[in-house]
Amino acid sequence: MLSTEDDILAAAQDWRGAGRSVAIATVVDTWGSAPRPVGSHLVIDGDGNFLGSVSGGCVEGAVVTEALDVIAAGAPKMLEFGVADETAWRAGLSCGGRIKVYVERLD
Repeated sequence: MLSTEDDILAAAQDWRGAGRSVAIATVVDTWGSAPRPVGSHLVIDGDGNFLGSVSGGCVEGAVVTEALDVIAAGAPKMLEFGVADETAWRAGLSCGGRIKVYVERLD
């Protein structure tokens, strides 16, 4: 069963309450054929565990890697993935759309 957005946000709160380092990634903009809508979330802990989806699986690995950097450094990041970008093909976003994902550490 897929997790709902409420489940993902509750997990972020629970993980943070348990003392885990946590970042949350949120889809903030889409264009064209985007796999997930604006407002979709992916929560990531400092060990690389995650719950949710910002791309239907096609760029989650790249977002998790960036989230681990955000957790370590504390500075948020805006990520962009699109079919025209070389990094998007490496990450696997081949649906023809573009997404922007904001990643921030929860303190």
